[in-house]
Amino acid sequence: MLIFAIFYFLLFLPMQKQKKQQQKMLRELKAGDAVVTSGGVVGTITAIDAETLILRVKPDNLKLQFARSAVSSLVATEITK
Repeated sequence: MLIFAIFYFLLFLPMQKQKKQQQKMLRELKAGDAVVTSGGVVGTITAIDAETLILRVKPDNLKLQFARSAVSSLVATEITK
């Protein structure tokens, strides 16, 4: 029983917190945000829908469509300039 409690506090609790933070970040995405996808693509959101978003990727200003869930993190705007 003690081992289960230790695993809960060391593994499961931090994973749940991280998952909630990721979901909050995905809900709050907006046009103009610079993001990194799970595949490593860095771009700026130009349009956003309920489940998809359009990223503008430099240097050719290529526009790509991604699932909202493919976004792994927000990045500082200095990186994308």
